Amino acid sequence: MARRKINSRGYSPRKLETKEPKERFLIVCEGSKTEPNYFRSFRVPRDVVEVDVHGLGEDPSTLVRSATDLKNKDGNDYDQIWCVFDRDSWTLENFNNARSSATSQGFRVAYSNEAFELWYILHFEYLNTGIPRKDYSPKLSSWLRKKYEKNSETIYDELLDKQPTAIRNAEKLLTEYDPHVPANDNPSTTVHLLVQELNRFIP
Repeated sequence: MARRKINSRGYSPRKLETKEPKERFLIVCEGSKTEPNYFRSFRVPRDVVEVDVHGLGEDPSTLVRSATDLKNKDGNDYDQIWCVFDRDSWTLENFNNARSSATSQGFRVAYSNEAFELWYILHFEYLNTGIPRKDYSPKLSSWLRKKYEKNSETIYDELLDKQPTAIRNAEKLLTEYDPHVPANDNPSTTVHLLVQELNRFIP
């Protein structure tokens, strides 16, 4: 039987396995806890992808400037940079400028009109009629059958099995608007786009 040739150092000259470079995400959130807690809960393998999440508590336009600063800090080389913010009560100019500035720099935007909790609601129902922001929490409490905690650290796990429904509902909701004007399209969200990107790395 033919023997595999062994070199002078005592190992076979077979091709060594090499890992693909780690992909890096920067996720900069308007909220200081709600959104960061959610995105930090994704169980992505750390040897494959690094997810750097910041909750800054800033208005959309300031948030995008902060994302630029974080990108440039210490020569950080991110593969994807996401800005997560709400339409909320911010001025039309602030919201639109934030989207325009982010896009011009190659950043991606996960916005919600009016608030991030819309993404949670879409796990349970197709909400295509705008409701006051103050009604989001009671509606979620009803679906969750317990009081919705805005800064929950467990909401990701609580909603995970319904995530495919939320993605479908978010996609369908965007088709409701023609022309598509994010600042005016209430309710609407693109959070599902970021969710889908992170899901690519979950085994």
